[in-house]
Amino acid sequence: MVLLEARADIKVVFTDIEMPGSMNGLKLAFAVRDRWPPILIIIASGRIRPDPHEMPAAVTFLRKPYSATAVLEAVRHAA
Repeated sequence: MVLLEARADIKVVFTDIEMPGSMNGLKLAFAVRDRWPPILIIIASGRIRPDPHEMPAAVTFLRKPYSATAVLEAVRHAA
């Protein structure tokens, strides 16, 4: 969040659902969507498969393990 507040050139946020600390990837995705709607969001997880209504609108979900090609396709698709 600190980086997003400090920089206007960030176009994509790629996050895992499970992260250390008080904010998981889903909370991060909702916060980013709320404050920076144009930023593309990609959420990944190998254990959790959220339902579409549990994620912000216009988010791409990638199941782990994923390939570099899958990540590039997700960015292209989201753009």
